[in-house]
Amino acid sequence: MYVILVYDIGEKRVGKMLKLCRKYLNWIQNSVFEGEISEVKLKELSIFAKSIMDISEDSMIIFSNRTGYYMDKIIVGKERMKLDNFL
Repeated sequence: MYVILVYDIGEKRVGKMLKLCRKYLNWIQNSVFEGEISEVKLKELSIFAKSIMDISEDSMIIFSNRTGYYMDKIIVGKERMKLDNFL
């Protein structure tokens, strides 16, 4: 499935969260990630993220598209991380 993940996390924990999310998804902008991920890997990512987060202060939002179709992406301004579709 294709997901967009966005988080808002305390300054002390942001480095750990960035490192975790980069293992699973493509970093496209501060606290924003996107990419294809299996349901199992997404669940794994969520479990690890919860262990980093302070649930009373931090948040993470995951938008998912299960159909497999890609959304159009329009970038206005500087693209933070260019992605290639080649493996």
